[in-house]
Amino acid sequence: LFFILIFVGLTAHSHLYITSTSTDKATLTESVAAGKLLWEKHACINCHTILGEGAYFAPELGNVMKRWAVQDDPQAAFEALKGWMQSMPTGIEGRRQMPRFDLTDDEFRALTDFLLFTGTINTQNWPPNDAG
Repeated sequence: LFFILIFVGLTAHSHLYITSTSTDKATLTESVAAGKLLWEKHACINCHTILGEGAYFAPELGNVMKRWAVQDDPQAAFEALKGWMQSMPTGIEGRRQMPRFDLTDDEFRALTDFLLFTGTINTQNWPPNDAG
């Protein structure tokens, strides 16, 4: 019974922390939600990590907009993400490559908004913002 109470207490504490401290709900827009759905639809987590969760085949994307120094300019972030994704080579044997998803501008914008949002989450500086 003691351990069950401890478990329930820690679960409640974690829920309160996540809902009140780590996420700014004002920044959670429909576009952010649409970007999250695209993230899931295209299974980005199968290659990328986001906030330390996912595969380690491709770069961490939870703080990608900070690394690219475009987190304060949504238009620059959109252009950087779109340009980066469209410039990825394909068809090269033996090389890691990102698939072409043929996203529309609206989908690029939603994915950009999602990645900008993930950069605002208070992760207590995890993962490290290492560009190297």
